[in-house]
Order: sequence, then C-alpha cells, then structure tokens
Amino acid sequence: GTCYQQAKQVLHTAVPDRLQGRERESGILRQFLLEHVLGRRPGSLYVSGAPGTGKTACLSRVLLDCKDKLAGSRTVVLNCMALGSPQSVFPALAQHLGLPVATGRERIRSLEKHLTAQGPMVLLVLDELDQLESKGQDVLYTLFEWPQLPSSRLVLVGLANALDLTDRSLARLGAHGASSPRLLHFPPYTKEQLTRILQERLGQVAGDPVLDSAALQFCARKVSAVSGDARKALDVCRRAVEVVELEVRGQTLLKPLPGGES
Repeated sequence: GTCYQQAKQVLHTAVPDRLQGRERESGILRQFLLEHVLGRRPGSLYVSGAPGTGKTACLSRVLLDCKDKLAGSRTVVLNCMALGSPQSVFPALAQHLGLPVATGRERIRSLEKHLTAQGPMVLLVLDELDQLESKGQDVLYTLFEWPQLPSSRLVLVGLANALDLTDRSLARLGAHGASSPRLLHFPPYTKEQLTRILQERLGQVAGDPVLDSAALQFCARKVSAVSGDARKALDVCRRAVEVVELEVRGQTLLKPLPGGES
C-alpha cells in the first residue's frame, strides 16, 4: 500500500524542485528580479496566464532559488484574494513594511515617502492581482506608478489570470510608456508538457508504475484540450490512484484465509 501513498504524495500541487515546461518563463523571471532588485532599478512586471499554468509556482521557485542573492532586499508577498477590498492592499503593505497605521490619502503618502527614501530595494509580489480592479482603477494605477516615482526603490510583480488586464484597466499607463509594466504570459500546458510533468512526478515512486504510460497520455490529452491546467491533471491522476488503491484494498480483504473453509 505504500506505493499508492507515495504516488498520491508526489502528485500534490506544491512547488516542485524543477518546473517542467517552464524553463523560458523561469529564466525571464529570474533575469527580471536580478536586473531590477540587484541592479537597484525600480520597475514592474505583469505576469498573466490561466489558472494552473504555473505562474505562482514558477515565481515561488525562482524566489527560493534566488533567496541568497535577494537577501539584501525586502520581499513582500500578498495574495489579493485574501484582502477584503482593493483598498486593503495599502494597509496590508504598510503592516509588512512596519509603518505606523494611517488612513486615506495619508496612508498612501506615507507609503510613497517610505518607498522613495534611502534604504534597501523593496520587491512587492501581488498574486491574484485582478482582485484589485476597482472603479476608476485608482488602486492599480497607484501601485504601478510607484516604481516610476523619483528615487523609487520598488520592484513590483503582479500575477493575474487575465491576459488583457493592462490594456483594459491600465490603458493610461501606456500613454507614458516608461510606466507600462513589462509583460510575461504563461500559455496553457501542451499535451507533451503535461505528460512529462506526470511522468516525472510518478517516476519518483519506487517499483512498478502505479499508472501506466497510456493512461498518463490519455489524461494529458484530455486536460490540454480543455484547459492546459497542470493542477487539474495532477488532481485527476491522484483520484485515479485513490480508485486503484480502494480496489486493491477490497480484493485483499476478500481473499480467502490460508487453510480456511471459505
């Protein structure tokens, strides 16, 4: 039974040591962070892609790999889904930076003053950025304009599902090109990439394969046709392992006892 436990464990959606099929995107993220944070060049990056295309996992992996290099800067990671409203991003950021509590415009002025004063670079990662869309888009404009302030030390990375958020909600930034965030899109995973992801995960389980190659390719083909969502593919395989495990357990319980009558 341990092989099924191991298989379910390796099919979890936690950040793996190496991300299959995202070598290009990882390289761009790493280069952007090192150029801007280590080079003390404020700037912004907008990362788009449908759910399950590896945006958050990829950035988390790069941040882990570059942890030592980025040690001299301040990193703040906020999941905007957990905020009560778009405006809540400001008190949340102030709290992480250890700034005194303030309200309204004073809070934004306090943050701007802090981010343009002398000190280490601040890397702000905003996951689920589309949750910050508001009437007039004041919150998003404020955030994306901060790296352009004189003497700014902010590097902003925003992750969202919508490919057109910058065109739709941040059109004003495009008017003065320097403020426009750099764009990085994560396309859906292909059948081949999903197959490799599943094979690599299950290859970590000792002994005979728990799910055969044809089953993995079938799963990858179906998921890539619908969404290209790696989390969905991992979830389908994990459920398949659970079904097999239950069947095997049932057969084991029904086996006649050695020397028994029935």
